[in-house]
Amino acid sequence: MNIKELEKEYIQSLSDLYGADEAKALFILSTSNILKLTQSEILLKQDRAVAVKESNKLLKILEDLKKGKPIQHILGETLFYRLPFNVNENVLVPRPETEELVDWIINEVKDSKKTLLDIGTGSGCIAITLKKNLQHLDVSAIDISDKALSVAKDNATLNKVEINFIETDILTYSTNESYDIIVSNPPYIRELEKAEMHKNVLEHEPHQALFVSDENPLVFYEAIANFAVKNLNPNGYLFFEINEYLWAETLQILIDKQFKNIELKKDMQGKDRMIMARTNP
Repeated sequence: MNIKELEKEYIQSLSDLYGADEAKALFILSTSNILKLTQSEILLKQDRAVAVKESNKLLKILEDLKKGKPIQHILGETLFYRLPFNVNENVLVPRPETEELVDWIINEVKDSKKTLLDIGTGSGCIAITLKKNLQHLDVSAIDISDKALSVAKDNATLNKVEINFIETDILTYSTNESYDIIVSNPPYIRELEKAEMHKNVLEHEPHQALFVSDENPLVFYEAIANFAVKNLNPNGYLFFEINEYLWAETLQILIDKQFKNIELKKDMQGKDRMIMARTNP
C-alpha cells in the first residue's frame, strides 16, 4: 500500500464516527508517528510505498480508532503546552482548555509565589507544565489513583522536573502544609451530561476522573475550597477548571467562603471554564 491508499482507508472507515476532516487529521497523526514523517511530507509523498510492517501498524491503529479508542491512548503519547506526555487508560487525555488554564496561571503568578499544589493531577500535565515554566516553584501534586500517579511520575521524569507526588483523597486529606497557589481540574461532569459526550471518552477514559453525581456535582469544589481556606497563604491563588453549566454555583461557593478578587474566564470556545480567586493579604 502507499500513503494515499492508507489515507483513503482511514477516511472511509472513520468519517461516520469522527467526520472526514478529523479522520484525515487522525491519519496524519498516526502516519507521522509510525513513519516519522512531517505533515508536509505526508501530503507531498502520497505515492510513497509503505512497508508491510508499517502498514500493518497503521491498520491496527485504524482498528482501534474504529472502536472509539482515543488516538493518544493508542499511540501512548500526546503533547500538552508543547511538552511530551505519556498517557494510557488510567489518565484523562489532556484537553486544550486545560492548556488555557495553565497559560492563565503562568501569566498571572509572580516570582514571589513559591509553593504550588495540584489537586487531582492525573497525567501530571498541569503540575509538570507549571514547574517547567515557573522553575522557582516548589510543586506538589495529589491524586487518589496510584495508577494515575505512576503515569504522572513517568511524565515528570520524561520532562526532567521534580514534583512531590502524594497519593490521597482530597475529600478526606488534611495537612499542615501551606501553599501560595492551589490549582485543580477535578471531576465535574454530571451523569445527566453523558449523552453529550463522544463514546471514545465514555468507553476509554477513567470515569473516576470525569464524573460526579447529579445530586452533588460540586462536591470536589466545596472540599477544595475548604482545603484552600485552611492551607492557602495570605494573598494566595486558587485556580479551578469548571463545568460551564455550573459556573454561577461554583462562583457562589467561593463568595460564601470569602475569597476575594474572584475572576471568571471563558475558554477559546466562549464557554465559562475557569475561575481564579484570591485569599486576603
